[in-house]
Amino acid sequence: MKREIITIDEKRCTGCGDCIPGCPEGALQVIDGKARLISDLFCDGLGACLGHCPTGAMQIETREAEPYDEKRVMHESIVPAGANVIAAHLRHLADHGQDDLLQQAQEYLEAHGVANPLQHVAAKKTVVNHSHVADHHHEGGCPGSRIMDFSGKNSEPAAFSAGASSALRQWPIQLHLVSPQAPYYKGSDLLLAADCTAFAVGDFHGSFMQGKSLAIACPKLDAALEIYVEKLTAMIDSGALNTITVAIMEVPCCGGLLSVVAEALRNTRRKVPVKKVVVSLQGAILSEEWV
Repeated sequence: MKREIITIDEKRCTGCGDCIPGCPEGALQVIDGKARLISDLFCDGLGACLGHCPTGAMQIETREAEPYDEKRVMHESIVPAGANVIAAHLRHLADHGQDDLLQQAQEYLEAHGVANPLQHVAAKKTVVNHSHVADHHHEGGCPGSRIMDFSGKNSEPAAFSAGASSALRQWPIQLHLVSPQAPYYKGSDLLLAADCTAFAVGDFHGSFMQGKSLAIACPKLDAALEIYVEKLTAMIDSGALNTITVAIMEVPCCGGLLSVVAEALRNTRRKVPVKKVVVSLQGAILSEEWV
């Protein structure tokens, strides 16, 4: 059958093992210095491991693969690893809206007399508010896909200036579509922004875009990240970029955008200063530093 499943670029993989804790299903192992997908039927294709890969070596592809077997995963990988891994796995399924698989996991626990450490997850998909997000970042779920509701944060709607002018100086802006030779990149200060940042920051144009050229990308969902590396390499060398500001969300998968820039810089003849700006899920600037 055709389904979504993890693929690993061996050339990019350093064998660091950061992806392993993000896969409680046991589909990944580091073998001969590289992360390997050891079984199609253990990989659920939901991508919790992607955000932990510092080099962007892992992506999701659609191909012929054995059907994922939830009850076999529970029997061979999850339950033997103990209550913490069971809890991480259930959160992982709930966070991704996998109700059918969650039901199968619960049925296995009940049939084999194994305690369910997350009865509240078993009852329904968990809605987590922002104050709880940091506690679960490393518990097996994917923070970038976790369901959260901020609607009750403020009783009064935020005030915004009507008719505020746009700071956008160019088109296109998506990194797959832009030309590295475009004149607006020549000698410019580039803002390379993760897609979600513009929706999180209320004053994104005023805070980030003034006087900058722009490119946007998503390191988790965009395909062919090697093209991004090639384009950024050309922008730095041929376009003589002045600086690069990388704006990312606080979720782990966003860190892949900084990895793309780092790889491009390793390929360039000239070097440029890079600033990393991390944005919270509710639009606050968490950190801002030259790296």
